[in-house]
This record gives sequence, structure tokens and C-alpha cells, in this order.
Amino acid sequence: MGKEGKRGMNSYLVGIIALVFLILGYQTALFIHRAAVLKIASDRDAPDTIYVLDYAESQPGKRKGDGHSNNKGETIRHNSAHSKAVEQVRKNIPPAKVESFRFDPNEASIEDLCRLGFSLKQAESIDNYRQKGGRFRRKEDFSKSYCVSDSIYKRLAPYIDIPQLDLNLADSAAFDALPGIGGWFAMALIRHRQALGGFSYKEQMMDVKNFSRSKFNALEDLVTVSDEYVRPYPLWTYPADSLKHHPYIHSARAAEAIVLYRQNNPRELLTVQGLNKAGILSDEDAAKLSRCRIAPP
Repeated sequence: MGKEGKRGMNSYLVGIIALVFLILGYQTALFIHRAAVLKIASDRDAPDTIYVLDYAESQPGKRKGDGHSNNKGETIRHNSAHSKAVEQVRKNIPPAKVESFRFDPNEASIEDLCRLGFSLKQAESIDNYRQKGGRFRRKEDFSKSYCVSDSIYKRLAPYIDIPQLDLNLADSAAFDALPGIGGWFAMALIRHRQALGGFSYKEQMMDVKNFSRSKFNALEDLVTVSDEYVRPYPLWTYPADSLKHHPYIHSARAAEAIVLYRQNNPRELLTVQGLNKAGILSDEDAAKLSRCRIAPP
């Protein structure tokens, strides 16, 4: 073989070796990429952080302003912030397993919905409904979504936790969102709460003019009055000018009579029943006031 032939053979061998290394490099790159994707997916399927908070710790900072609360501990699942590339990988890969954990369908993230067993498209549809102002007030509302099959709802129903609206924490927008309330009743409830010094029990909503029993029955299960947010009314220390504004006292005359009563009776007689027996409060007003949280004399 001549020199030219040897040169050609050497070039051919170099090309073959280069191609082998190129293939090996490509396969190595694919392996590293797949390993990275699997690691990202693995981190997504096992949250970076899981906080378990009890009610007393979690409630004050939860969705401030909307007045929603519950009496259970709250599990907060939180993934740390990641780059857009990582988030895109997570979005394209379905969860490795389906989980069941307590969640609020009004607040659960798209990622958590996927972990609960919904496809990405279903999770995005649920989120789109919420973004447009839709709200799941009851468990049954969630089951009516076309994205929620009967089998998925049956599995998740025990884990659905939709907080009730605390009447002493709610703002006008939260009241307005209740069924059958609207703007006028929302503001009326705010004013009534101020006059009462805070709600003591749910039925006080019906003290508002035109707030019927049927309207109350339609939302009774959606609202609550948590004991920790009830402020005892200072019936035995307030001056007459303040007492007269209470809905169950009504007038300056009754307020002044309460002041005289407490000034001229021993502490053990300072009761709502005592005011009723003295003719200061009617039977109806005394019955309502007796259900309120009253500060001790």
C-alpha cells in the first residue's frame, strides 16, 4: 500500500474513533440529562419542606382578611423556589404517585392538585375556574366540577377541608361572597357586628333587618364564631353613652338604668336576668343578651 493509501486509512480510523467518542459523549449527555430530570421529578414528588402547624399557630396569619378559619391543625406543603427550566421539567412530567392529603380546593396549587391525582390539564382547569372568581363553598360543589370524576371525589372527600367564615374576622368582601348576601347585607353585617362589640353566636345575623331565617339556613354551615375571637362585652363597666348603642339595649334610657342598677346592687346580682327582673330589659332582649359573652363585673 502506498503512502497515499496509508494516509487514507489513517484518516478513516481517526474518523471512526471520533465518531465513537461522539456517540459515547451523546449517550453520556443523554444519561446525565435523564438523571437530572428524574432528580427534579423526584424532588417534586417529595416536597422540599412539610410544615405541620396547629390551629393556634397557623390561624392568625392564614389568608389575612378573608375571615376563613377551621379548628384543625393545618398541613402546609411547600416546595422551594426553582428556576423556570426546572419548573418546566416538573410541569411536563406527571407525578410518580397519587397522594391523598387534607386540602382546600379553593387554595390548593396546581402542583398539589396533580399530586392528588388530577392531570395537568384538569388542575389548570380548576385553577382557571378559581381565577375567574369561582369558589367551592362546600365539598359537594367540588364534586360538581366536570374535572372531578366520581371515583376521584369519593377518594378525596374525606380530605377536603373548606374553612368556614368566621363572623368576627370577615371583611365586607368575605361577607359579600356568601350565598344570598350581596353588598347591602355585607355592610349591614359589619355595622351590626360593630354595634354588638362582636358576634357571640351565628343566629345574631338574623337581627339585621330583612335577614330571614331562610337566608340564614342557606349559609349556616358556611359560617362560624370561634371562641378565641369573641370579645366579652363590657356590660358592667361601659358608660351609658356606649351602652345605648348595643342592639339589645336600644336606648339612652335603658343604658342609664343599667348604670344605676349596677351602682346600687351587689356584684352577685349583676346579671342579665337581674336586669330583666328589674324591668330594664324585655324578655326578648334579655334572652338575646344572655347568649352573648359578657365580661365579668
